Amino acid sequence: MVTDTTEQGLERLICTALAGHPCDPPPGGAAESTAGHGGVGWSGGSHRDYDREYCVDLVQLAAFLRATQPETAEALALDEDGPTRRKFLARLQGEVSRRGTVDVLRRGIRHGAHDLDLFYGTPSPGNEQARERFELNRFTVTRQLRYSRDETQRALDIALFINGLPVVTFELKNNLTKQTVADAVE
Repeated sequence: MVTDTTEQGLERLICTALAGHPCDPPPGGAAESTAGHGGVGWSGGSHRDYDREYCVDLVQLAAFLRATQPETAEALALDEDGPTRRKFLARLQGEVSRRGTVDVLRRGIRHGAHDLDLFYGTPSPGNEQARERFELNRFTVTRQLRYSRDETQRALDIALFINGLPVVTFELKNNLTKQTVADAVE
């Protein structure tokens, strides 16, 4: 058996550990993730679903809002590129820039007449309603996330998202190919 010592091989191992499969991007367009690996766990995402302008996985964000707050999701017109959706995404991006992703996930945001919950926390034992809401969260891992808005197509090796918002990024380097932490920082 040959061991894959490339960055791609390590990406695939990390994704397999988190999501139960190597998270290879689907051959077509947007990917609707399946239930998380091991119950409420991680699912594979697609770099094609990432909106580089607003820094969100739009497919996962829209799916979470449709499942948890359908009236609000419809009012925000997340399925069509128009001024309503762009205003909401700009508001969300502004709140993340001002307050940070963790605070936005914890406290949600207010957009016009809508109070949006963007994450449901870990339920206490015996709280069935809280458990059901928590299970609606969407934890995704995406490989080769292209983040640059120009044509250089710079990409991060792995990104972790909660309900479409990026929370952790990985830039992997391989000692066997003489890559160092300085290369990752660069």
